[in-house]
Amino acid sequence: MRNDVRVEIAGPSDREAWEQFINARGDETGYHSWDWQRVFANAFGHRSIYLIARSGDRVTGALPLVEIKSRLFGHTLTSLPFLNYGGVVAESADVAGALSAAARDAARARGCDYVELRHVAAQFHELPCKRHKVAMRLALRSNLWEGLDRKVRNQIRKAEKSGLTVERGRDSLVGDFYRVFSRNMRDLGTPVYSRRLFEEVLRTFPSRSQLHVVRLNGEPIAAGFSYRTAAMVQLPWASSIREFNPLCPNVLLYWDAIQFACESRASVFDMGRSTPNEGTFRFKSQWGAEAVPLHWEYQLLTPGALPNVSPANPKFQLAIALWQRLPLAVTNSVGPMIVRAIP
Repeated sequence: MRNDVRVEIAGPSDREAWEQFINARGDETGYHSWDWQRVFANAFGHRSIYLIARSGDRVTGALPLVEIKSRLFGHTLTSLPFLNYGGVVAESADVAGALSAAARDAARARGCDYVELRHVAAQFHELPCKRHKVAMRLALRSNLWEGLDRKVRNQIRKAEKSGLTVERGRDSLVGDFYRVFSRNMRDLGTPVYSRRLFEEVLRTFPSRSQLHVVRLNGEPIAAGFSYRTAAMVQLPWASSIREFNPLCPNVLLYWDAIQFACESRASVFDMGRSTPNEGTFRFKSQWGAEAVPLHWEYQLLTPGALPNVSPANPKFQLAIALWQRLPLAVTNSVGPMIVRAIP
């Protein structure tokens, strides 16, 4: 490892240097932006620890981390929680190693149980790694409609003939988006994020964020939140109300987001992460999206197996079944207090 690499906790005076380094490297996912720490603080109350590496006076690496303390789910540093991507950005393996070591030291000093690094490609082959999720990415081209599966084209036409419409917007659509999103999360048995998360992302990243709402007779029945970078548009949050599934609102939602990505001159539409061979994976595959394996790498600081806070964990099945039976007002009130501790 190079001995001239210096890693420090970045402060406000490092913001410009951080952003210049990230932007120069493309910032493919958009989540390494300095201002995400404001979202984590305002929406969840979590402290961020941004590690910056320098060789001499030149920035050569960056690692954003968020500290989460939970009696139920543990004390962790995660890069990045609540999002699909994060991890180390570095000019070389030596710099990456220095950032990883600094993250371990920071976690140990704070009494954390583990560090979780959410990478696309594996960076630290010596670390234990989970490969349980894939990103579903669709390459965008000019003749995309002709390349769609016939079933998908028929479902889009069915949605349009059923009188469904799509509206795009920002702040004025938050209520409609959250109405659909929170109900879908309840129906899945999953605690919902607070509405404030989406308001904070819209406020912090006005040029990157967009809401899409599918309506039937004016009422929202599907909704999504898109997030844009220079070359890619992502749909990290999308939901529909299941009783309207025969009308294919989810298909129309994704088609509108794909069209938005094309209009934005993106080359890739990221449909979000999925578990291989499960329902959302099959839904996204029918569009022609390719599965990109994700690598979540861990530094375990206490004895035990890799963390598993997935809803598929058998120990959560009873809680999920009970949650699905609760009134929406209750889940919307209690859910944000629970989910803020689940990275």
